[in-house]
Formats: sequence, C-alpha cells, structure tokens
Amino acid sequence: MTNHAHPQDDDWSSAGFSTRAIHAGQDPDPTTGAVVPPIYATSTYKQDGVGGLRGGYEYSRSANPTRTALESALAAAEGGAAGFAFASGLAAEDTLLRATLRPGDHVVVPNDAYGGTYRLIARVFGPWGIEHTPVDLSDADAVVAAIQPGRTKVVWVETPTNPLLGIADIAVLAAHARAAGALLVVDNTFATPYLQQPLALGADVVVHSTTKYIGGHSDVVGGALVVADGAQLPVDLEGPTGTTSLADAVRFHQNASGAVAGPFDAWLTLRGLKTLAVRMDRHQSNARAVADFLVAHDAVTSVIYPGLDSHPGHEVAARQMTGFGGMISFRTGSEASALAVCAATHVFTLAESLGGVESLIEHPHQMTHGSVAGTALEVPDDLVRLSVGIEDVADLIADLDAALAAGRDA
Repeated sequence: MTNHAHPQDDDWSSAGFSTRAIHAGQDPDPTTGAVVPPIYATSTYKQDGVGGLRGGYEYSRSANPTRTALESALAAAEGGAAGFAFASGLAAEDTLLRATLRPGDHVVVPNDAYGGTYRLIARVFGPWGIEHTPVDLSDADAVVAAIQPGRTKVVWVETPTNPLLGIADIAVLAAHARAAGALLVVDNTFATPYLQQPLALGADVVVHSTTKYIGGHSDVVGGALVVADGAQLPVDLEGPTGTTSLADAVRFHQNASGAVAGPFDAWLTLRGLKTLAVRMDRHQSNARAVADFLVAHDAVTSVIYPGLDSHPGHEVAARQMTGFGGMISFRTGSEASALAVCAATHVFTLAESLGGVESLIEHPHQMTHGSVAGTALEVPDDLVRLSVGIEDVADLIADLDAALAAGRDA
C-alpha cells in the first residue's frame, strides 16, 4: 500500500467548527476552480512510469481523492491527526477491532451498547477468542473493576449510549484506560463532533456511523474512524507495518480488508458534514421542547434526555458537551402501549436509524436492539426511542400527543 499525499495544504486547525467542516480538505479544484470536491468515479490511476504516482494515487481501494477530502474534513472536525472513511459504521468498528485486538484479549463494553456493536464483539469476535465485559460506563469504579490488567486492550465507550442515553465521563475513563495500557474508543455518533470532542478529552480514537447525523439526510450509509495525534496501539502490540502507531495499523487494515467508502458515498457524506452545525442546533432545540412535553404527559412514565436536570448524567454531559443532542428515549409502562405509540405517529416515521432531517420513532426492544435480547444488554420492552428531526416543533408535539392517546387505549 502506498501512502498518498493529501493535495489540500491549507491548515484550518485554528478555525471554528463550521469553518473547518466547510473548508478542511476541500480546497477549490485546481483544474477548474470548482468549489465542491469532484466525485472521482474511477477505480485506477495512470502512472507516469512504474511507481510514478500522481498525488500518491494508484487504486481506489487504497485511496480516492473524494474519500481523501472526506477523511481530511472528518479529522479536522474531530481535532484528530488522521481520518478514515468506511462503507458503514460497523465496517469502521470491525477494522478498528482487527487492528487492536488479538485472540485472548478482552474488551470492556457499555451495558447498553448499540446492538450491532455488541453483536460484532460477542458473536463475531467472541469465537475468535475475544472476551468482553458489559459495564455501566457512568460508574468509573465499575469500569476499573472490569478492566483486566494485561488482557483488556480496548475500553469501548458510547456517550450518550444507544438507546438509554447514558453518559460516561470521557476524561476519567481515558485516564483509567491509559493506566491499564488499553485504548479508549469513543463512539461519538449520537453527540457528533459539533457537540463533543472526545479526542480533546483524552480518547485515542473516535468512531462514527456517518449514516446518522454527519450524513444527516438518510441517503447514505457510511462509517468513520478518527485517530488522535500520537495515538499508539495497546501496550506490547506491534502493527502489521512494524510500528506501534494506531493510525498506521488502521490505514493498513482499511486497505487490506477493503470495506472503504465509495466516492459517491464519500461525496454525500461530505455534503452532510458541511451543514452539521446548523442542523444540530435545530435537532437539539426541537428535542428539548419534545422532552419537556413528554415529561409533563401523564401517559409517559419516564423521559431519558441528557439535557434534563433529572438525568443522572446531566452534570457530566453539561461539562463535556456543548449541547445535548437530538435523541430522546421514553417509557410508557407496557410493551403494548409502546408499540401502539410507535404505530400511531404520522410526522414521526416508524423506522430504524437516526440523525436524519426527518423525525423517526422506533421500538428498540424489537427493532434496533433485538440482537441483545436475552443478554445483559436487553432493553426495556416499554422503551420508545425518538430521533427528533428538524421539522416544525409544534407539529412534532401534536403528533406525539395524538400517538400517546392511542397508546393509552392499548
């Protein structure tokens, strides 16, 4: 694999978030002046003699200029040293785990992790000899107790978690992971780099399903990793390139496994990233209004939203986030009522996924988290998860009010 040169040389690291998201890695095309990076729909590149690569490009699995633009922009958005774009969030996770784990290693995972992450670690990596321990990440002492010195190589963090919106103190857990020679990995999909910067808090690598808020329009599937400057592999591990650099190992595995983002998917994701900040402002303002409405509704038994003072992680979230996001979970008291609410909405669409401009509603127990049924990660059967979109908030509240009335009659 050849290390390709990034054609964009401007340093946007000192600029604000929105400026970085719009400009980093996205200089106007030098040939035409186009302000949007082109979609390089090519699989291979002419060489000027054997080994004479133009800009370092030889084959689009290894590197593609449209993907380079996205990877540069993602790294800048997260304040990291290197970004890597994949065909899905789980492809990103799989590549990271292959790069950092060996048979016999151990992983600490959230006790309410995303079902796909748990399925990957338990059912794909488990037979490969990887053990895992689910733990409440909001309890730092419990995390420390779960770490097995010499065996734990990764502490996997979601904050907020999916779907129970638990909050973990990134800086505290980073210190504990580092002391054990393990990596702290933070899935930043729910918070987004606009609201939370895990690398600045000590994390080694950030994971994204770019399908969600970064893409933002429910029209592309993708994933990403962003590695911190100077991040190293877990203690005593050497990567396939003969170094201990985490970025080197991820880069090798990205090319060797090949689950990369295609150029059109990279282009769509890059377009979404540019408007992330303005969309998140609306997502979270709508979410707060919806959360307040749900708190006051007599058909709702509890509301889980980090922006509420009642949330046990509110203080930590307020300290490490600049906003509380667009995800809300609530309980209705019975599975029947939860299913009835999910079936009765009109503005909220019954669908899996999240983070698009349209509002979605789902029943995690039977939908996104069905893969953890019967495990320590099983979620309550009366839980409803909302991805609050950017529609007019009065319409969202009226829709939920009608749906909750239907749920009461179930």
